[in-house]
Amino acid sequence: MTLVSAIAPGTTVLDVRWELGGPPGRPQYLQGHIPGAAFVDLESGLAGPPGDGGRHPLPAADDFGEAMRAAGVSGERPVVVYDAGNSMAAARAWWLLRYFGHPRVSVLDGGFSGWLAAGHAIERDAVAVEAGDFVPRPGGMPLLDAAGAAALIGTGVLLDARAPERFRGEQEPIDPVAGHIPGAVNLPATELHRPGGGLLGAEGLRARFDAAGVREGVSVGAYCGSGVTAALEVLALEVAGYGGALYVGSWSDWIRDPSRPVARG
Repeated sequence: MTLVSAIAPGTTVLDVRWELGGPPGRPQYLQGHIPGAAFVDLESGLAGPPGDGGRHPLPAADDFGEAMRAAGVSGERPVVVYDAGNSMAAARAWWLLRYFGHPRVSVLDGGFSGWLAAGHAIERDAVAVEAGDFVPRPGGMPLLDAAGAAALIGTGVLLDARAPERFRGEQEPIDPVAGHIPGAVNLPATELHRPGGGLLGAEGLRARFDAAGVREGVSVGAYCGSGVTAALEVLALEVAGYGGALYVGSWSDWIRDPSRPVARG
């Protein structure tokens, strides 16, 4: 299952708490986490170095495999990933594991906040993890680059998962150029959550995607600032019964080439 509300025995659990501009996730992990969970840092374990490819580019297969094995991930053992609660960082981990060929990976719906709200036990400090045997094999999920994102305009739907003011180019607190990819449709990832946390159900998600022009048989892609928030959009597409490709480099990659067009408004 893509989303789970409980963790079965024998599951590898990854804590990937991270927020753009927020406090580091590891101190939060050490203060309290789901029992048995290993911490994975998004900046070093779920992305390559900033530069070509954007702020959070696709990590090299060898680097990702090393990070996952160090966190105890094995190829045949199910994995559940979680973050603080909005599932954005968790969706990035989910997507990467799927892209690199892991057959059984899920996101804990509601994340750590939901776990606490349900009254479940936590533990503190780091967990001693037995190394896993996961071997990454790229290609398990559809992937877009800048050319692929541009080609999708007019033939499919390219979703921009950022806040409306960033999409319109009215505010850009992170990247040096404001605006969006011409022809993209703004569907903020925040609109995919239900009140109180967790993703909307399949019916509610389909309604959001339908309003954005997503249809059966139509190719769909998603991007954001650096490929984290948009991973949630891809996760939600799958929950809704659709499929979607992730533009990992996203806006931070698109604007690296000044010849690429920029739209505002």
